[in-house]
Amino acid sequence: MKSIKNQIIEQLSQRYMKDPQDANVEQLYNVVAAIMMQDVVPAWRTTRRSRNKKCAYISAEFLIGRLVYSNMLNLGLLEEFKEDFEKLGLDINMFEDIEDAALGNGGLGRLAACYLESAATKDINLDGFGIRYKYGLFKQKIVNGFQVEEADNWLRFGDPFSKKKEDEKVIVHFRDFDVYAVPYDMPVIGYESKTVNTLRLFEAHAINEFDFDAFNRMEGEQIALSNFRAEQISAVLYPNDNTHKGRILRLYQEYFMVSATMQSILNKFKRRHKSIFELPNDFCCQLNDTHPALAIPELIRLLELEGLDFNQSLDICRKMFNFTNHTILSEALEQWTIDSLNEHIPDLVPIIYRIQEACEKTLDRNRHTIIKDNRVNMAHLSIFAANKVNGVAKIHTDILTSTTFKDWYDVMPEKFLNVTNGITPRRWLVLNNEALTNEIKKRIGDDFITDLDQLMKMKKYADDETFLKDFKNARTVNKQKLVSFIEKHEGIKLDTKFMFDIQVKRLHEYKRQMLNALSILYIYFELKEGNLPNFKPTAFIFGAKAAPGYYIAKATIKFINSIANMVNNDPDMNDKMKVVFVSNYNVSYAEKLVCAADLSEQISLAGLEASGTSNMKFMLNGTPTLGTLDGANIEIAEKAGIENEYIFGMNVDEVSNLRNWYNPKGIYDENYKLRRCIDTLVDGTLSDDGSGMFRALFNNLLYDYNPDRFMVLADFDSYIATKLRANMEFDTKEYYQKCVINMATSSKFSSDRSVMEYDKNIWHLSGKGSN
Repeated sequence: MKSIKNQIIEQLSQRYMKDPQDANVEQLYNVVAAIMMQDVVPAWRTTRRSRNKKCAYISAEFLIGRLVYSNMLNLGLLEEFKEDFEKLGLDINMFEDIEDAALGNGGLGRLAACYLESAATKDINLDGFGIRYKYGLFKQKIVNGFQVEEADNWLRFGDPFSKKKEDEKVIVHFRDFDVYAVPYDMPVIGYESKTVNTLRLFEAHAINEFDFDAFNRMEGEQIALSNFRAEQISAVLYPNDNTHKGRILRLYQEYFMVSATMQSILNKFKRRHKSIFELPNDFCCQLNDTHPALAIPELIRLLELEGLDFNQSLDICRKMFNFTNHTILSEALEQWTIDSLNEHIPDLVPIIYRIQEACEKTLDRNRHTIIKDNRVNMAHLSIFAANKVNGVAKIHTDILTSTTFKDWYDVMPEKFLNVTNGITPRRWLVLNNEALTNEIKKRIGDDFITDLDQLMKMKKYADDETFLKDFKNARTVNKQKLVSFIEKHEGIKLDTKFMFDIQVKRLHEYKRQMLNALSILYIYFELKEGNLPNFKPTAFIFGAKAAPGYYIAKATIKFINSIANMVNNDPDMNDKMKVVFVSNYNVSYAEKLVCAADLSEQISLAGLEASGTSNMKFMLNGTPTLGTLDGANIEIAEKAGIENEYIFGMNVDEVSNLRNWYNPKGIYDENYKLRRCIDTLVDGTLSDDGSGMFRALFNNLLYDYNPDRFMVLADFDSYIATKLRANMEFDTKEYYQKCVINMATSSKFSSDRSVMEYDKNIWHLSGKGSN
């Protein structure tokens, strides 16, 4: 077999008539992808032809990131590619210029990507279904401290890992026009596995892209308008839903996704020439949150076209569909008005009413409603029609069953279960943290790559002086890489000797980036006054994107950057603290951040973070958590020992007890040091450049109708005390022992474990996970 080096030379010559030294990044990327696809296709074809039961994982987001390195790793070719690139005088790191496939907003989409990879690794037949957005979330630039959004054309370098399946396109029907849903299939490669699953993403195309007669009649603008309406469905992830048009486009996207998916599944099933009643024996579906909930009435519609009656169709749905809930926030529990559905997807409305009637026949119409006040509750629709409903962390599932969906749980408790989220250790340790991975391999071999329970063997090394030194050196290597990347992309020079205190996640009020920002001001003022003589130099690093229409979130970004500008330009702080807000935070940036962090900020108000996955990534890389007892933080503290984390603030019950009489203005009035931090929003210390954003933040905390609804002020003192304790312990033997214990006890948070639990308790597929 030809070496990779020779294959690269040969393909560059044939495709582009170029030598390796003359080829650009895009040309090398396409050639490298083609070489890998040669290895992938045989196993991919075998998996696709398998008649074993499959699960369709339907998700509005798949945050898959950059694939080239992870595919090399999982194919066992990473080291060979590195060596042959070096022989050719090339740097394999050039592929960092390739765009991330940013087809997701945060944890929801990244979780979906991790599950697909883990399922393939564990020989579980899990295929993803979603939308092939032309533009990802958005590229974020920071201009004068403000977030500025730009189009994220992730296809700029092409998509050599996808195969267009024009012959399998289907028609999706809306009231006023039809579109083609054209599938693009991407292989999902397991680590050293024979299973190659598929991520099928649908792109919206116009039915008649060009009408020659209309053009001759000079009516070309009508053709262009029709094409635009079709193609905007898959144009961009999450249109701004602050407007009616934006919300309706979101509805179009959701129905487009589920109709195309259900038709795709049915078409594949019918080729097997089986009775339609056997459909649940061949396929099941996992609804990743409420975005795909319309798949339920859509499948009923399609089954009725196959000759089944409503009750038969609903029975099949109850065997096929399962629902994962990701939030208890009321604004994130989707509802659609009957009027909107009637106007745009009228075929589903009578079916939804019949589902409501079926619900009323068997349950209490006062407690169990799918349609109420002319609105369809997508979570309730999913619960009623699903076989299983799961939360994504123990505390989250407890809240769902005791509060959010208590009325449903009381009458159908057998439906509800918990599956705590997970992350793939291949991307989030082996690929992104080579230095630590090599140190682990020296001690326990490499079985942990597919069996993370093996990491427990590393717990004894928490008392090993040599390993603690090696761990610290690996962390320093990672910090140096991050420092270089930040200097190149943000223009800020950091010192690896500083403690790296990192909060990276979607920008939302409940995640409380504001709490972190206020604490930095507190520390800054204390340092200026000489009140923290033993404070260890710290770099406070943020990464986050705010939804384009989320004013308070965008104001928070400006606030953090204004703090950074003040701190970083104060000569007194040069050897004490730095503040960095990294721009365009994405999967590739996360890979550099999580392995370089000394402290992981997971500071959401208790009871609001369903699970979190960034907390797991930091833990796997040996970083202690500074966090509340929220989401998976609780299970992290249980596994590592609460003494090895930095836990602060109120628990869920305390939050609930305080809610009815909470008075943030009273805390503000009584706490001078907190008050002066908040006052920087309005006293001229910091500038929002006349935007009015800081006054909005000030009012949001103190004077709005429901001020400080995420209780930043209530947890502030506890947070500051715990943060300063973590700073005091940093870079001691005790601190690095905490790091090692976190890493060694992180196996529960592998997505391998998660998908095996789904398989065993919900999907019942064949594979390693069903044993």
